[in-house]
Amino acid sequence: MVIKIRLARFGRRNAPFYNIVVAHARTARNSKPLEVLGTYDPVPKPDPYDDSGLLHKDIKLDKLRAQYWIGVGAQPTDTIWRLFSMLGIMPPKYRDTQPRTPRPFPPKVVETLEKENAS
Repeated sequence: MVIKIRLARFGRRNAPFYNIVVAHARTARNSKPLEVLGTYDPVPKPDPYDDSGLLHKDIKLDKLRAQYWIGVGAQPTDTIWRLFSMLGIMPPKYRDTQPRTPRPFPPKVVETLEKENAS
């Protein structure tokens, strides 16, 4: 039977929260998985340790177990492949040929950098 690494939705309406799970491909989305590898919170939140104002999404994952399941042949879904490629577990599936331009800094950060350079 085919094994998949996929997201199982939890949380409430308009506030999604996902468990990253390993399950048989033919089982229902929220049925009991073989193993829970971690969690993914797709709602952007400000980082409490960073004053730049940038938002981030929380991903908590047991990397060793994820690498094990990929090694034994578990098939990640497209969303999981994207998350794993961000974490460095898998190579990116789709690559843009155009170079990416960095996002501009928020005005608050630019002011702080200018003050530090002036000193």
